[in-house]
Amino acid sequence: MSRFQRSIFIVAVISSLSILSAACSTGSNGGSSVSSGALDIAIERGLSDSDINAALMTYTPSGQIDEYIMFASGGHGGQVFVIGMPSMRLLKTIGVFTPEPWQGYGYGDESHDALFESGKVGDNELTWGDTHHPALSETAGDYDGQFLFINDKANARVAVIDLRDFETKQTLKNPLAVNDHGGTFVTPDTEWVIEGGQYSAPLAWDYAPLDDFSTEYRGMITFWKFDRSAGRINENASFAIELPPYWQDVCDSGKKVSQGWVFCNSINVEMATGMDPDDPEGSEPFESGVSAGENDYLHIINLEKAVEVAAAGNTVEVNGFPMITLDTAVEEDLLFFTPEPKSPHGVDIAPGGDYIVVSGKLDPHVTVYSFEKIQEAIAAGGIGTDDYGVKLLDFDQVVEAQVEVGLGPLHTQFDDQGYAYTSLFLDSDVARWSLGDPYREDGWKLEGTLDIHYNIGHLVTAEGDTVSPDGKYLVALNKWSLDRFFHPGPLYPQNFQLVDISQPGDQMQLLYDMPVGNGEPHYAQIIKADKLSPYTVYPEVGWDPSTMAVDPDAPQIGTEGVIRDGDNVTVNMTLVRSHFTPERVEVRQGDHVTWNLTNVEMSEDATHGFAIAGYNINLSLEPGETATVEFDATEDGVFTYYCTEFCSALHLEMAGYFLVEPEE
Repeated sequence: MSRFQRSIFIVAVISSLSILSAACSTGSNGGSSVSSGALDIAIERGLSDSDINAALMTYTPSGQIDEYIMFASGGHGGQVFVIGMPSMRLLKTIGVFTPEPWQGYGYGDESHDALFESGKVGDNELTWGDTHHPALSETAGDYDGQFLFINDKANARVAVIDLRDFETKQTLKNPLAVNDHGGTFVTPDTEWVIEGGQYSAPLAWDYAPLDDFSTEYRGMITFWKFDRSAGRINENASFAIELPPYWQDVCDSGKKVSQGWVFCNSINVEMATGMDPDDPEGSEPFESGVSAGENDYLHIINLEKAVEVAAAGNTVEVNGFPMITLDTAVEEDLLFFTPEPKSPHGVDIAPGGDYIVVSGKLDPHVTVYSFEKIQEAIAAGGIGTDDYGVKLLDFDQVVEAQVEVGLGPLHTQFDDQGYAYTSLFLDSDVARWSLGDPYREDGWKLEGTLDIHYNIGHLVTAEGDTVSPDGKYLVALNKWSLDRFFHPGPLYPQNFQLVDISQPGDQMQLLYDMPVGNGEPHYAQIIKADKLSPYTVYPEVGWDPSTMAVDPDAPQIGTEGVIRDGDNVTVNMTLVRSHFTPERVEVRQGDHVTWNLTNVEMSEDATHGFAIAGYNINLSLEPGETATVEFDATEDGVFTYYCTEFCSALHLEMAGYFLVEPEE
């Protein structure tokens, strides 16, 4: 650094620190609370003025709560991440489709059934998932902080998470599809959870040769009816719609003026079937075959009318699940198509529900459709049909605008100033562009871009999926990290980058890089922290998280003990710092053991664990919680059980012996 550069740098740093000093409260001696060594630290570390500004905007002192909470998918880790913003601190990993040892998720209690039994494909037990699109529950189009939904792309499953205790309550396997991708998304009052499809296949996991692709393979969209009072999806009131064998991708629900409609994009309208090893000259790989045409189809679905058709029983049963056939969807005018730029990967609805934004990966534009124009085109009868009889709407009649934003556009989010933000995968940029009337008078133009690192996929703004976005922050969910962090071997961490979008025009600032050393997060949603009201302890001792009510049979102090009934043994146990009651449990090899446990503590953060060595049992019991684990005592010997949470000074003494007497 030259003397001149150093002088400029020092002036900038002093300016930043002077502003900070003036803004800070004074110390007890009346002096500034900013350390006189701060300037030395900044110079020593080579921090620029923007570095210091970013540090001040993200620093969250111990004990100070983040303004926002981000729920991010855990990718092929199968979980959900809970992240504070702007600190970018990881607060929790929620076990969903994969066992999670710290919370004891999938290791013996009711969560084992929720994870393994309800998600089987035939007799195959699934032990992992690929979470993609979390969706917060909404009321009138705004996040209400009550529930979170997430899909499993790998196995076409959906899950319900209760945000009172941030635990998974329900997982469901789609009976018609093997894969999904365009889920989960919710309608504005969370009556329906939308699970779009992905790769077309024969219905209900059946077999058909690829030569029969056009006749035997089908796409799919499923509408799961959510019962808010029960906190569960009602399978009996849910239904699906059969779609042509295009590959459906991301979906979004209409809002405000477009409420009652659902929009999904698609790829592979070409119906490519991949490289045929027996005919390499007469076939082509998916990479080129899927993008050979000039356009794909935006799927426009009249959900309000589809609900009426399904309720009237105008469905067929497939694998025990009601489905509106493609022919019925056409006859009832439930489904319409309009061309979209080829190979799209995002469809996002503007806050007013008036515009639908689609990005084609091979087109440098975002394409903006007008809901009003779509309705006019539907009323006019369209301009023909596709090969399956679905009415086509003229592209020029339904498009409001196209804005050139850069190379590889994928996904779009919105703020409270009439701006939209689109991820540019190939450029590794975030593009900010302006919406037109009624959002901004001078809209439909690129405002600026921000360089991020590297290959951004999804992006998310604060409450940017709702009818009233907050703006302020954006997070870029990047696929690669390369030189951003120390690389622990050839498998690099993923990278979340926090961006300040509070300033107008082209002013955006990268604030923070957050390594994510687990899976490949795909999508996220950000909610104001004050909209969430999670428990600090469960409401009463003996609380069963699976029913969200007190279990009248939960062990309480004074009711502990071991009860034998033939080969069935019931253990009633309480947990309190630093003691299990009972501390000795004796059974015979081959006994069926039902072990009921209650954490009788009601102090915040007084969690106890329960693990039995050798039996793959591991539970986490938060204050007031009761749980039950059932197993067969197949292995004889002496096994210890102990508390896995460091709960007190005598934590190591919180243990017991489980003795299994041999059969002989």
